Amino acid sequence: MAHHSTPSSQKALMMELKSLQEQPVEGFRIGLVEESDLYNWEVAIFGPPNTLYEGGYFKSHIKFPIDYPYSPPTFRFLTKMWHPNIYENGDVCISILHPPVDDPQSGELPSERWNPTQNVRTILLSVISLLNEPNTFSPANVDASVMFRKWRDSKGKDKEYAEIIRKQVVSTVAEAERDGVKVPTTLAEYCVQTRVPSQDSSSDLLYDDLYDDDMEEEEEEDEDEEESDMESGGEAGGTSGGEGGVTTGCYDDDQEDSGNEDS
Repeated sequence: MAHHSTPSSQKALMMELKSLQEQPVEGFRIGLVEESDLYNWEVAIFGPPNTLYEGGYFKSHIKFPIDYPYSPPTFRFLTKMWHPNIYENGDVCISILHPPVDDPQSGELPSERWNPTQNVRTILLSVISLLNEPNTFSPANVDASVMFRKWRDSKGKDKEYAEIIRKQVVSTVAEAERDGVKVPTTLAEYCVQTRVPSQDSSSDLLYDDLYDDDMEEEEEEDEDEEESDMESGGEAGGTSGGEGGVTTGCYDDDQEDSGNEDS
């Protein structure tokens, strides 16, 4: 019977999703758009307290390529955003999500762009940093960039930028209520990390299926190794130390995330 192995990108994404659900990033809610599709995630971002975005509930999608993590995902806001580094269609323009190619015209070094050591956690941290500290040198929204600089350089006296952001924040309140979400408004609430329970057991079942696929592949490899050892065992007179024994692999749920945040 032919055995169809699971793409490595699915395994990587399942591990990241499980990690983020058990150890969430402060200020975010993570889930799948559809339980059967690991390549499309929905992300809710809570506006950090003591910023213009305080009390906001901003919805977005992350779409992953089939060759993730070798190619970067895309990050698009569904909530209307007025920001120097967010296009009108909601796409986020940030170095960490750009392919690692040498593009002198962009002003970015290849080291500032995506690489396979980055992950969803570093993306989320970069996006929340970008909200509070826009990059005005290469804006996706020129008008928002000019307005932000006026607000920043006037130390808040020019209120046009701040007023637009606050109006967008207020407009998200109804969306949060429809979704049954309580948006944190204090630093203490924002910094609480809680495990987000799955809506049903489908995510766990999918994880178990991926795990079983790996175990089946390993068992097949081990059986081949055992047969090879048995064929050569008579000539070698036996070995010690378990070289011909069965080895098993396991997932390490506590893998440390690597990659540097780059806005």
